[in-house]
Amino acid sequence: MEGVYLLLINLKKPLVKTIGALGEIEFKEGNYIYTGSAQNNLEARVSRHLSSEKTKHWHIDYLLEEAEILEAIAFEAGKEKECESALSLDKNKQFTRVEDFGCSDCSCPSHLYFSDESVEVLLDKMTGLIEEEPVKSEDLDL
Repeated sequence: MEGVYLLLINLKKPLVKTIGALGEIEFKEGNYIYTGSAQNNLEARVSRHLSSEKTKHWHIDYLLEEAEILEAIAFEAGKEKECESALSLDKNKQFTRVEDFGCSDCSCPSHLYFSDESVEVLLDKMTGLIEEEPVKSEDLDL
């Protein structure tokens, strides 16, 4: 399956972390939504994010050393939906972007957003970002 995925991530305490070439970033305690895509094997990409044993390759790998993925939602969609989803979070005033995070291969301002919203509200918002039927992590072949 190829497509786009959204990760709902929780950070239990504030964190200052060096994120590859981005340098040092301050993260608030709370919930984040990360938008990504995989055009060959979506299940393998999400499974990689869920794994604790991996080489750091993407910005999100650095954050996931300290944070927990609460939910992964995937959609069969073209790569363009990755940026459309990230930009829709950017336009929503309830989300705060983490500047330049996860978007080194596009012109988006970020692919990682912080929110004070509850997990339930965020899950509803995540599934509403893309007009396709979502596939939750428990339904993926991980």
